[in-house]
Amino acid sequence: MSTTTTLGIVELPLLHHHSHKQNPRFHLLQFKNKIKHNRLNYSSSNKFIFNGGSFCNYKPFKVQTVKATSTDTALVEADTVLFEETFPLKRIQKVEGKISVKLDQVKNTDKCKLTVACDLPGKWILHWGVNYVDDIRSEWDQPPTEMRPPGSIAIKDYAIETPLTEIPSSGDGKKLHEIQIEFQRDCPITAINFVLKDEETGIWCQHRGRDFKVPLMDYVHDDTNIVGAKKGFSIWPGAFGQLSSALVKSEGPGPKGQESTGKSEEPKKNTKRLEGFYEDCPILKEVPVQNVLKVSVRKAQQKDKQFVDVHLETDIPGDVVVHWGVCRDNDKHWEIPATPHPPKTKIFKKNALQTLLKMKEDGRGSWGSFSLDKELKGLLFVLKLGDNTWANNMGSDFYIPLSIENSTDVKESESSITSTSAEKEAAKEAVAYTDGIINDIKNLVTGIASEKNRKTKSKGAHALILQEIEKLAAEAYSIFRSSSVITVEEDVPDATLEPPLPTSGTGSGFEVLCQGFNWESHKSGRWYMELNEKAKELSSLGFTVIWLPPPTESISPEGYMPKDLYNLNSRYGSMEELKVVVKKFHEVGMKVLGDVVLNHRCAHYQNQNGIWNIYGGKLNWDDRAVVADDPHFQGRGNKSSGDNFHAAPNIDHSQEFVRKDLKEWLCWLRKEIGYDGWRLDYVRGFWGGYVKDYLEASEPYFAVGEYWDSLSYTYGEMDHNQDAHRQRIIDWINAANGTAGAFDVTTKGILHSALERCEYWRLSDEKGKPPGVVGWWPSRAVTFIENHDTGSTQVWTTFQFVFVTFILP
Repeated sequence: MSTTTTLGIVELPLLHHHSHKQNPRFHLLQFKNKIKHNRLNYSSSNKFIFNGGSFCNYKPFKVQTVKATSTDTALVEADTVLFEETFPLKRIQKVEGKISVKLDQVKNTDKCKLTVACDLPGKWILHWGVNYVDDIRSEWDQPPTEMRPPGSIAIKDYAIETPLTEIPSSGDGKKLHEIQIEFQRDCPITAINFVLKDEETGIWCQHRGRDFKVPLMDYVHDDTNIVGAKKGFSIWPGAFGQLSSALVKSEGPGPKGQESTGKSEEPKKNTKRLEGFYEDCPILKEVPVQNVLKVSVRKAQQKDKQFVDVHLETDIPGDVVVHWGVCRDNDKHWEIPATPHPPKTKIFKKNALQTLLKMKEDGRGSWGSFSLDKELKGLLFVLKLGDNTWANNMGSDFYIPLSIENSTDVKESESSITSTSAEKEAAKEAVAYTDGIINDIKNLVTGIASEKNRKTKSKGAHALILQEIEKLAAEAYSIFRSSSVITVEEDVPDATLEPPLPTSGTGSGFEVLCQGFNWESHKSGRWYMELNEKAKELSSLGFTVIWLPPPTESISPEGYMPKDLYNLNSRYGSMEELKVVVKKFHEVGMKVLGDVVLNHRCAHYQNQNGIWNIYGGKLNWDDRAVVADDPHFQGRGNKSSGDNFHAAPNIDHSQEFVRKDLKEWLCWLRKEIGYDGWRLDYVRGFWGGYVKDYLEASEPYFAVGEYWDSLSYTYGEMDHNQDAHRQRIIDWINAANGTAGAFDVTTKGILHSALERCEYWRLSDEKGKPPGVVGWWPSRAVTFIENHDTGSTQVWTTFQFVFVTFILP
């Protein structure tokens, strides 16, 4: 019996099951169809029973009915099926192959040939470019037309993409993909750069995270990214070994009688060329594989003692270890059952057991069985595979109910109703408790003020009171975290979905934002003028807001290590050019965001200890402007209100003179340059309440903060539940009093995992809502796919597109 249900555009077959209540995190497996199962009677005289759990050694799913013996370990009739289900297991399997790189001379010609080959399955593309003799930059250039193989496509003005051709392979039966690039031996090319891409999986094979560079002349060997005769190849995933046979041949002797002067001179060009080399190197490719796990739970009995029998069977090849525990309540807290434990079981860090499953006779998978106390609520487990990876249930632990009471729709409904009532009651109590905390804080602040006027309170006493306020504030945040997801949703008629009047910092809710630069845009030196030429085109594409790069003088060319905030002559162009491009975007109807770095600032001078923490320019702060708890920069300010950024002095925003200067600077940018709003860099570094202060002063049309944080992982796999991650972003927005939105980093990470591995079940949370910030506070969520910090500059186009999918409150 099999039926089908359609969710969006993803069609999933219904899996047979009997349980009606499972972990709510597995909502995609909770189908309403009730499938009846035939009762199977079985017993075995050689089953060993334990108080906690047992490992049973009968053959999987081959059941016989026999009479019970009189021994203590005998089983009597067990005929009640409590649970039965087949779980799909999507995992990544590593396939070994090799990449061959060969440079040689074409026989009887003055040409050379570079061959790149791969014997792994896939749709391989060579993304490549060259360096010329007179090019002192490190960027790619396109090769001459006669050098490009058939089928090559130009990528803008700097690269070529050429598909590898499938050719028969000798001996091992593997298909070989190969590309050959021919060029004149005396051509003015110093190196060929490339990366290899598999279009089927989107994987890019690079050299130590960067491009491969195959040298054609020896004078480029000082490049730190070289691969070839003098440096080893490496690739992700996998690695090249050292090239075993690289020959360098001189083009001719130098002038006779020339002696060394002892002076360092630039190597002469075209004096030596790489004659040739060949290297086979191992490489691993990760490919998705579909397996299944069958789980059944049956009632069993030993004389007058009842228990449950759990049977596991999977087709995953190799060793499979069940990493497991049991739970006694609905909270599903792992615990180890009482001893003795099954054979081949070991304790893992005092909170779980690991049991090796038994290999099937035909070698196609493994199986095992556990006998557990019927008083237990459920079995929790994940699978540890032979390649040291983990398999779980769509990002969460497998949960198997062990009794009929845990498997009824009635109980599920009652639990849901009880939970909802409890949540409402808890929300009321939280409101009352919050009011009490607010009053306590007000009383403490009033006390500080009155004692300060009388000057009778010591500084230490003030500090203690401030610490108490911080504790109360933390309690208030915990209340917010527990109650922020309790929302009342209203159906809004279509007629009311008109763009509302914008509020400060949050725009209209219909913005579509374009990031107008990438990590290398500064290299042209005239980026503002290049943007100026594309303003009309970008507006015609539907973008309503453009995000410009950091405008200030900066130690780093990208602009994220600012120095003199009032100096707006940067690597992207001059201050006057910035004004021109902002005016141009306004003329085509687009708003403009400035990228402002408020968390840190690079110093102009060293203090008496040689530490860079003294500032120049108009904002000539001293070391009081630097936080005290970053040992790298020895600040004399207060402790940081966020996470320190250790590459530069972190600004102490608790200082009144700092906040005053920054508010004046933001207002000056609004008036002098014409910015309409802000992209706020690294807002993890300081309290969101300061952001509220800055935004209320500068009154932006639209503002968005970058609160970048790592998602939650277990056993190397991304968790399905990312509530803790998005809660941290929500907390920041709330601290800023909702005056700004935030990039939905949670959704970005989940989308990548879902699309790369076809795990579409990740696209909704436990309550069926979007799993990121957009699911909790949609009017403050700025969704995006990539930005200048992610992805490869070679892959992404000149502009990064950030789609702001606000849902109006």
